Amino acid sequence: MVENNKNNLEQSDSQAENAENQMQQEPVNVEMTETENANTSSQPVEATATEVITETVTPVKKVNENQAVDVNIESDPAFDWNKYEEGDYQTELQKTDLERMYNDTLSAIKVNEVVEGTVISMNKREVVVNIGYKSEGVVSLNEFRYNPELANGDKVEVYIESQEDKKGQLVLSHKKARALKSWDRVNESLEKNEIIKGYIKCRTKGGMIVDVFGIEAFLPGSQIDVKPIRDYDIYVGKTMEFKVVKINHEFKNVVVSHKALIEAELEQQKKEIIAKLEKGQILEGTVKNITSYGVFIDLGGVDGLIHITDLSWGRINHPEEIVQLDQKLQVVILDFDDEKKRIALGLKQLTPHPWDSLDANINVGDKVKGRVVVMADYGAFIEIAPGVEGLIHVSEMSWSQHLRSAQEFLKVGDEVEAVILTLDRDERKMSLGMKQLKTDPWEKIEEKYPMGSKHTAKVRNFTNFGVFVEIEEGVDGLIHISDLSWTKKIKHPAEFTNIGENIDVVVLEIDKDNRRLSLGHKQLEENPWDVFESIFTVDSIHEGTIIEVTDKGAVVALPYGVEGFVPPKHLIKEDNRPAKLDEKLPFKVIEFSKGAKKIIVSHSRVHEDVKRAASDAERKVTSDTTHKTAKKMKTSMEKTTLGDITDLMAIKTEMEKKESKKKKTEKKPKEEDENQVENE
Repeated sequence: MVENNKNNLEQSDSQAENAENQMQQEPVNVEMTETENANTSSQPVEATATEVITETVTPVKKVNENQAVDVNIESDPAFDWNKYEEGDYQTELQKTDLERMYNDTLSAIKVNEVVEGTVISMNKREVVVNIGYKSEGVVSLNEFRYNPELANGDKVEVYIESQEDKKGQLVLSHKKARALKSWDRVNESLEKNEIIKGYIKCRTKGGMIVDVFGIEAFLPGSQIDVKPIRDYDIYVGKTMEFKVVKINHEFKNVVVSHKALIEAELEQQKKEIIAKLEKGQILEGTVKNITSYGVFIDLGGVDGLIHITDLSWGRINHPEEIVQLDQKLQVVILDFDDEKKRIALGLKQLTPHPWDSLDANINVGDKVKGRVVVMADYGAFIEIAPGVEGLIHVSEMSWSQHLRSAQEFLKVGDEVEAVILTLDRDERKMSLGMKQLKTDPWEKIEEKYPMGSKHTAKVRNFTNFGVFVEIEEGVDGLIHISDLSWTKKIKHPAEFTNIGENIDVVVLEIDKDNRRLSLGHKQLEENPWDVFESIFTVDSIHEGTIIEVTDKGAVVALPYGVEGFVPPKHLIKEDNRPAKLDEKLPFKVIEFSKGAKKIIVSHSRVHEDVKRAASDAERKVTSDTTHKTAKKMKTSMEKTTLGDITDLMAIKTEMEKKESKKKKTEKKPKEEDENQVENE
């Protein structure tokens, strides 16, 4: 630099000498504005004599380093002699030129743009990046955690946040640079099926969150590896290779897969292994996964499934009762599909079938003990030996005719005793029965429940025609609806009793072949109609309450719990209005049938008969009076005088008045009733 300064000073001295000679010949007075001065600083280094004149420095002349220098101190009072003598003195023009030359060696940068830089140094916290600017930028090392192989000299993209901060430092961000170009890169990776690197940040429901080009992508748990993952946390913080398998542009979702990178290689391995498989071949495998329906076995690059029914000859609730994860097993190939790459394996087939070792002395009719292993509505499966089961149908659990659910009798885990009903060793089937351990109640039904005997039964069910009851387990009977009551007209048994209630019955008939009993309830009492025949005689009057009204008539509750029927025309009251529900009125029996158990009554007849009786009595009184008067007249006819005739006429007139007055009295209520009916 000292050498350069000397050259510059020599050049300045030469220019100053030329300028001095010119000034002696013709003085020049030049004034420059700030704008002109600024423009001058940006001109090339080669300056004209005129430009030199504009400098504030007084022209000097230097012969050599040891030669004296003439300086016009009045022209430049700030002239530094020490720097000049040391050779470190520069004019403002020289400084401007040097600054311009230095700036030309730097890159032109703009804030908020992405540029490429070079990593020049790294430490545990920061990465120093050179982008060709006058100062380097510092980026946090966390922004490069997706790339643990970052080294000095690597090219990286950075985003210029600011040319300098408060400390004069260039502010850069690699994360923002990645984010700006990330979607283009992700789409390009999907289109070109490229392999990319990503940093697994954390786990989430169903998988992991991966940082790919600054974008949070989803890695499903099933796409981490071809083997099921048991511990997702071991992958957190790792950098792995992935393939982009799906992009949702609408929701900005990216799905990546690591499994896709190794599937192609595994697919080829599967083809080679399956090509060597044969049915019945025994292989060794490792338990890879356990589900509720079976076990997946790794056969060395290809998986096979042991269904839960092929794990053991006996029944199991879950495969974990037989196998464990990572357990080594000998399995037999039951079947395989070349196209679907499916292999069916078996474990129980490696051991003899339990039916083959079943005791040969077991026969039909023998009693056996076992444990309930499976329950169904139709019955229960009983395991009498490992792998040997028999079915107890629900109809064989009780002598009762009412088919119920098997769960009402047994539950899984119960120890039961049963009788072998059928045994087929070839088909490996066995049927059992529990009720056979008890005596059939119908064997001595006639002795235990003779006709006419009275018992208490439990109501089990209703039908339109009667009630089904159970006297004891296995002994059922029917009470016909007509045998429930002597007096009440029952339309449905639910009006008389309820399911689950006890009811007293009498055995009316026994059908041993069909296992049926005909029962009655009303037969517990004497037939009241024998007594009713003498009480409810025709024309007898009884007080009753209307309990039901229909279009065909009404039902009346009469004394002693019996019911009668009233035709519509016999419901008319004395005021010509029909009787209504719940009214209590007198009724006359107009018909009685003991065989049909029917009583027909009438309310209208009651008040009609009263009127008729009153009219007949009055008519009889009038007739007797007239007869006596006529007889008296006849007796005294011969002795009749004018005065007697007058008396007779007066009596006749009086009688006619009474008759006329009576007719008016009877006519007046009728008119009032007619007017009232018209008003209604």
